Amino acid sequence: MTDTDLFRPLKVGVTTIANRLAMAPMTRSRATADGLVTDAMATYYRQRAGAGLIVTEATQTSLRAQSYPTTPGIHNAEQAESWRRVTEAVHDEGGAIYLQLFHGGRTGDPSMRGGLDAHAPSAVAAPGQTYTPDGLVDNPVPQAMTGDDIRATLREFADAARLAISAGFDGVQLHGANGYLPQQFLCRQANVRTDEWGGDTRGRIRFTVEAMRAIAEAVGAERASLRISPATTVQGIDEADTEELYSAMLAELAGDGYAFLDVIEQPGRRELTAQLRELWPGVFVLNPHRDAEPLPPHEAVADGLSSGADVVALGAAWLANPDLLRRIARGGPYNEPDGSTYYGGDERGYLDYPPLEG
Repeated sequence: MTDTDLFRPLKVGVTTIANRLAMAPMTRSRATADGLVTDAMATYYRQRAGAGLIVTEATQTSLRAQSYPTTPGIHNAEQAESWRRVTEAVHDEGGAIYLQLFHGGRTGDPSMRGGLDAHAPSAVAAPGQTYTPDGLVDNPVPQAMTGDDIRATLREFADAARLAISAGFDGVQLHGANGYLPQQFLCRQANVRTDEWGGDTRGRIRFTVEAMRAIAEAVGAERASLRISPATTVQGIDEADTEELYSAMLAELAGDGYAFLDVIEQPGRRELTAQLRELWPGVFVLNPHRDAEPLPPHEAVADGLSSGADVVALGAAWLANPDLLRRIARGGPYNEPDGSTYYGGDERGYLDYPPLEG
């Protein structure tokens, strides 16, 4: 990879980004209990505004959408206004920022949602346990969504997108990855419906397609993006028909003019990445994962760009290296992230990673 590759500008939706390095969304659980953004969060994003594109941490679109403690929201005016300090900070530094719209579906304990039960495609619990302020608890059995519930959830995505744009974001991203609500609709084990929201491939992709179109109608397709994680197995997801599902989904969405598609690559699935790249005519953002062991950031970026991605998104490397763009251009060195400070806490492991000297 040359500096020319890394620093080529690119039109992404309504925005031209300065370089081909993105900061991937990462939950940090440092919002207030009622989902408001803090000054520390604004500083955190400002420190990392050297990314050509930032996608924020997952941000719930309703109280029922919340899955984890102290995550930010975007379902009322107060929450939207609290995000403005983040968008202004990033724009002041010359960066671009999208807000990730999140609905956890069957994940998360009712205590995370003011006692509300989870809504999901079907009454099928996710395997394993989930986080609460009091420790791990078993994932509960969710309520199967009615048709009215589904349509209300789609409206919530659209309303949240409008609030995000009003707060100054360059665009929004539907979190369709990592086993949350849109991907639960894709998965036969999580979605056992036989109506128009389940069953065959067309039924199972419908929720994601309709969510993207609701968001696009609200704020414009050029301000909307989608994140997917084909072939993941997290949180009980089993996509035995991955190629069929995503081929059908991208065939539906590819002509709508969205800002970008963001793909989380699974280890050993570079062939699948190539298939998706061929199916997507627009900007293609890749979180590369060719091997079980992650590559150094500069090698990961070179690998991603050489595979046909327009932009490469990295996660934990940004967490520990606020000046990651500069470090990649130099080939390192890199700070190592402290996993014990990933979720919740104070400024330690959040704002205090040292910049590169010299």
